[in-house]
Amino acid sequence: MDEIKKYLKKDLQLFEKTFNKAVESNVSLLDKIMKYVVKTKGKQLRPMFVILSGKLCGEINEKTYRAASLIELLHTATLVHDDVVDDSNKRRGFFSINALWKNKIAVLVGDYLLSKGLLLSLGNKDFRILEILATAVKEMSEGELLQAEKARKLDITEEIYFEIIRCKTASLISSACGAGAYSVNENEDESNLMRQFGEKVGIAFQIKDDLFDYGKEDVGKPTGNDIKEKKMTLPLIYTLNQCDKQTKSKIINIFKHANKKKDEIKYIIDTVIEHNGIVYAQQIMDRYIEESYAILNKFPDSDAKKHLVELVEYSIHRKY
Repeated sequence: MDEIKKYLKKDLQLFEKTFNKAVESNVSLLDKIMKYVVKTKGKQLRPMFVILSGKLCGEINEKTYRAASLIELLHTATLVHDDVVDDSNKRRGFFSINALWKNKIAVLVGDYLLSKGLLLSLGNKDFRILEILATAVKEMSEGELLQAEKARKLDITEEIYFEIIRCKTASLISSACGAGAYSVNENEDESNLMRQFGEKVGIAFQIKDDLFDYGKEDVGKPTGNDIKEKKMTLPLIYTLNQCDKQTKSKIINIFKHANKKKDEIKYIIDTVIEHNGIVYAQQIMDRYIEESYAILNKFPDSDAKKHLVELVEYSIHRKY
């Protein structure tokens, strides 16, 4: 990651300048919250995907920095709203907006970020880029609602699982890559190729996130958290298809409990490991990464391509 940030140092500075200007407000409370948002921003993986995709396809420009800012505005807005929905008090090790300023303020802050993203694009006539990213936000909402619907019935198949994560996670990374490519040459074919690349990376990224639930190391969220929240992830779906009826029935019964005990969560994790659910998910994750590289190899070798591969490797081998 240090090499990537060194390579993108000037570009990230210009992106941050555009982003910081975009979130400015004359309302003192909002300006205070926006400064907190800027201070607690994450690793900025999505803006980096935008910029590197732009460099891969041409010479980046102000439109590229606006696309990177838009993706960060939209992503941050969805995270603020997610924390309200999930009643979460922490985000990236910091207190969440709703924890510090309550739910009503947090919802309005999320709305503000969405509107600023719209205005940033509309004000500069970046209509196609806005369309690419707005489609991603629509799909993210659909993915969350599909997951909520299926969580009640506990009937998620692998096919439905992949549709959920394609919408929930992969759509935003896909749109980041597509928007970055489009920003430099308005070439729809190259933009579509990069969207396909980003979608495969995004699916692998989410599988990696699902695997953290079964890990022993400190990965930024409690082990078994997805199980507690009744989220059916790939290792578990595979296990339910492999185990006997008695084991499957026991797991489903545990899932239905509102408050799961530590020994029950341990039983599910141990059962998933025993039935090679972790190994299977890792194999699928690796397959998506290989497919993403096959798309990337349609482009000539360059520093941007090299660093895109490094960014993918970092995303998949991250510790949290």
